[in-house]
Amino acid sequence: MLSVSGLRKVYQPHVEALRDLTFTVERGELVCLVGPSGCGKTTLLRCIAGLLEPTGGKVSLDGREVSGPPPGLAMVFQEYGRSLFPWMTVRDNVELPLKQKRLPRTRRSALVEESLTAVGLAGSESAYPWQLSGGMQQRVAIARAVAYEPSTLLMDEPFAAVDAQTRADLEDLVRSLWQRLGVTVLFITHDIDEAVYLGQRVLMLSSSPTVVQDEITVDLPAERDQLHTRADPRFTELRTHVYEQIQAAKLSTRTG
Repeated sequence: MLSVSGLRKVYQPHVEALRDLTFTVERGELVCLVGPSGCGKTTLLRCIAGLLEPTGGKVSLDGREVSGPPPGLAMVFQEYGRSLFPWMTVRDNVELPLKQKRLPRTRRSALVEESLTAVGLAGSESAYPWQLSGGMQQRVAIARAVAYEPSTLLMDEPFAAVDAQTRADLEDLVRSLWQRLGVTVLFITHDIDEAVYLGQRVLMLSSSPTVVQDEITVDLPAERDQLHTRADPRFTELRTHVYEQIQAAKLSTRTG
């Protein structure tokens, strides 16, 4: 579904952010990417989304090389406050990308209603983003992405700015939507526990210039919950492995 091959990104003057990044994400898979701060996670995601032109290598989606924002791809950003238009209602924010697809009004209305219901915001259509809590605003951003009916969903540390309880709720929301919709999800996070809780696989990135340092398959039950999954000894083993890899990446930077 998604193929990243030999991806390289160099910023001027000669600052190498990504170096020979190669990995794949299968159709319908939920993969988490985790790495040290400043390792180029957001740069990688923007290259995948066609928002940044790579210096070398290529990104392919459904067998087609990405040279700009591809159809069928939606992205949820970390800074939900900047991704929503404060002068537009919740309904209008969610509906906006659907107008770009030139869908009929009745279909747009149905998709907006379905997506807001899916994220637990039914009845909030007439509110403005500034009237909502941070967690509710991020739900609006997720609803907008879901309403677009993407085949691939990119998420760039989407829960970094919300409190711990809201974060847990949003994690469960993402897994529920992923299982129900069958969408392919690439989820970038700096939170190791979140990566293990959410993903079917976790890719660990090195410090910049970034390569894929390691990869694990998360062999936890498909049905997960915040209490029992995080108390599972296997969860602890997996998070410890990821933590050790991230610490090794930080150490290699200091000694390098």
